[in-house]
Amino acid sequence: MIEVHHLQASRSRRITWALEELGEPYTVITYERDKVTNLAPPELKAIHPLGKAPVLRDGDVTLIESGAIIDYLVRTYCHGRFAPPPTSHEYIRYSQMLHYAEGSAMLPLLLRLYVSRLGEAGQPLHPRIASEMANHLGWLNAELEGRDYFIGKGLTGADINLSFVTQMALRFAGRDAYPNLTAFVDRIEQRPAYKRAIQRSGA
Repeated sequence: MIEVHHLQASRSRRITWALEELGEPYTVITYERDKVTNLAPPELKAIHPLGKAPVLRDGDVTLIESGAIIDYLVRTYCHGRFAPPPTSHEYIRYSQMLHYAEGSAMLPLLLRLYVSRLGEAGQPLHPRIASEMANHLGWLNAELEGRDYFIGKGLTGADINLSFVTQMALRFAGRDAYPNLTAFVDRIEQRPAYKRAIQRSGA
């Protein structure tokens, strides 16, 4: 059975949600963050040397990186769902958005999160970070103009991978700054599979 090694309050939510959408049986092994450092516990290193979550195990396959995991799940279990045909023009956009989520979009959000903990020492970095956030989130908001999802008319793996980015956008910018991202987050969080993932392994 598929195993998801899941760290609470982390990006591994996307993997449990993807599996619920796919309808594949899986088990969740949940790890608690250290109460002092807020980091993953050392036990995760027994699963993968980097000690990061999410980690997916499926038979003799062990995978890290959310984009790679979602790509694997969609190619292995989707049966033609959650991705355009690989030979289609839409697949090019799908691949771009799938990898953009972690490759580019997360960086300014993570910088905002970490630099905010520096207090006054981080103040000189705030304008540049705010500019990069506005650049990326503004582009994503525009990409959703007239769309329910980022690719085509239905949910894809790219949407699942971008979910954490859009949820972080609302956390930092509020619900009014990027209305298309807000509508997207509301839409995905109302999906039955998303709610099942929350019920199964926590908010």
